[in-house]
Amino acid sequence: MKILVIKLSSLGDLFHPLPAVRCLKRGLGAEIHWVVQDEYADIVACFSDVSRIIRFPRRRFAASARRFLLELRRDRYDIVIDFQGLLKSALTACAARAARRIGPSFHREGAGFFYDETAGPRNKRRHAVDENLDVVRRLGLDCGPIEFPMTVPKAGRAEPRPRVAMFVASRWPTKNWPARGFARVAARLAEEAGATVYLAGGPGDTAAAREVEESARPARVVNLAGSLSLAEMAGLLAEVDLVVSNDTGPVHAAAALGKPVLAIFGPTDAARTGPYGPNQRIIASGIDCRPCFSRKCRRGDIACMAGIAPDAVFEAAKEMLAGV
Repeated sequence: MKILVIKLSSLGDLFHPLPAVRCLKRGLGAEIHWVVQDEYADIVACFSDVSRIIRFPRRRFAASARRFLLELRRDRYDIVIDFQGLLKSALTACAARAARRIGPSFHREGAGFFYDETAGPRNKRRHAVDENLDVVRRLGLDCGPIEFPMTVPKAGRAEPRPRVAMFVASRWPTKNWPARGFARVAARLAEEAGATVYLAGGPGDTAAAREVEESARPARVVNLAGSLSLAEMAGLLAEVDLVVSNDTGPVHAAAALGKPVLAIFGPTDAARTGPYGPNQRIIASGIDCRPCFSRKCRRGDIACMAGIAPDAVFEAAKEMLAGV
């Protein structure tokens, strides 16, 4: 049996279907192929249950559409499962050669018109991992234990332990805890816990990481922001003892690897999209306007993030390190 999974983006969301994919592979003995946007292909290559990756050329679709469609239609699938639920992913499911097309309960943009069936009732009051498991139940399979099977490259870090990775920027301004807060926590972890602190993130995170690095001096901080591929970032996470981060994609990679995560949440809801697993802790303010799910603060002061004290984050991080 061959199953085509469609989950195009974004980084953190790519980890949410992994337990469902593991159950599909185990329960049906299926060969799993995955359609994903170009920029995330190297992290999907780390997913142990995926045998073929089909790259969705988001940035140059018009020029690459014919080649993409030829790749998409090279194999015939028993089932296509769209875990994205958007119009572009539903059209991709429709274009694939498949006997059966299943979409998620949370579909929008008219995507539902392109599925043969929808998995599960719409219920947004649960974690995205649980939503994705609806397809396993739809197919009458046992969900079994929650697993995120990954194989990541070795980073080969030699710095002293404990090691803490920090992700200090995200794509939403409202999700960014102030850099001075991260700097204070990094400095105290280095000074009081003897920690090596890595600053990581993509090319767009380098300015924020540089600000944290400069503010934390002379603490032992290793700035790797912008220098690692997604697979290399996962390799780094496999060798740290704790991740301290805004609500951003790498926290889901860390959780999938079984690493303790201390996540700072503001406008978003950790119950739905927080790091999944038993070793995770959320710090959030009690301000009554959160979660607002907005990229722009209607108050104008992002109080939900600005009100989180560095001392509280440090104490939580120190406590979590003591337990590893």
